[in-house]
Amino acid sequence: GPSGAAWLGNDELGRSVAQRLIAGARTSFLVAFAVVSVSLVMGTFIGIVSAWLGGLWDHVIVRLTDVFLAFPGILLAIALAGILGPGVENVVLALAAVGWVGFARLARAQALSVKHREHVQAAIALGSRTPRILWRHILPLVAAPLIVEATFAVAGVIIAEAGLSFLGLGVQPPAASWGSIIREGTRYMLVAPHLVLGPAAVLLAIVMSVNLLGDRLRDRMDVRGRVRGA
Repeated sequence: GPSGAAWLGNDELGRSVAQRLIAGARTSFLVAFAVVSVSLVMGTFIGIVSAWLGGLWDHVIVRLTDVFLAFPGILLAIALAGILGPGVENVVLALAAVGWVGFARLARAQALSVKHREHVQAAIALGSRTPRILWRHILPLVAAPLIVEATFAVAGVIIAEAGLSFLGLGVQPPAASWGSIIREGTRYMLVAPHLVLGPAAVLLAIVMSVNLLGDRLRDRMDVRGRVRGA
């Protein structure tokens, strides 16, 4: 059980649960930042280009995102992880394959709201190339909500990665993951509940902290927007 030397106790092999949680944090945040980075870049590009081009391309993208959103993202990720097999790289691929959709929808909506602004139309009239317009005039205006969305996505990916590892579809031993630590602890839940409660409490605290960070970031950006609009 917990002691002064191991304040979250030791597992069935005598390893410190606290040290394994620290090692698992590296894995969880590595996966989270990798997934969110890929999803953010991919979704933003698809969403902005879709809004800019319109027509058939926009119609296809909207229908594609609707298909993805018709199914729970975690179920699609589980299916993809099952097909690809366990491992950190495959977890990143599986979660990024479903994570880009939210960013694409948000980027498209934001781009549609700014593409007809005067400075954008002026850039078009001056003959600016499309990539330059999207990079210099559209992207800066849609970046703030996407950054906030990315912050919340980090928390979601941490939970999803823990869930996949708990099911045996994520990080494999000897590498540590919060989900796999909880899974191993469930076998001794009745005699050593700290093996589950400790990691679960840490996971809950981290996810809540990231969500609170997202809330604060969103509030600060909203305040700045109101100040500029005043």
